[in-house]
Amino acid sequence: MSTKASTRKPALLAGGNPQIAKGDGDSPVQAYIAAMPGWKSDVGRRLDALIVRTVPGVRKAVKWNSPFYGVAGQGWFLSVHCFTKYVKVAFFRGIVAESSPPGESKQKDVRYLDLHEHDPLEEKQLATWIKQAASIPGWDGAR
Repeated sequence: MSTKASTRKPALLAGGNPQIAKGDGDSPVQAYIAAMPGWKSDVGRRLDALIVRTVPGVRKAVKWNSPFYGVAGQGWFLSVHCFTKYVKVAFFRGIVAESSPPGESKQKDVRYLDLHEHDPLEEKQLATWIKQAASIPGWDGAR
């Protein structure tokens, strides 16, 4: 591999979402976070660290150009996706949680949290949602 190819940043898809090859583990997730444009990369790092602290042994992967987080044997409970003006956190079974993230979905169980550039990252509330989401069977369709 040439030096030029190894230092090239991944392409950004429509809406500013990094194009990262599908892969399991921390490495592709970290590549995605590093490629998130501007302020979104800091949000990605903070979310990833919070998820790792909240769910020991969390399973990670990049699927469909988005990081997925899950629990072995229970499926995926959360994903992250970049859009032009915000970062979307999807809780796949969020509606089951005691207090759910605010964004509704066409799918009855899914809830969203949209994080804009100057939004505070409410880590205590996010940790509660993450813990609740990880404690129930998640979505297994992303295998």
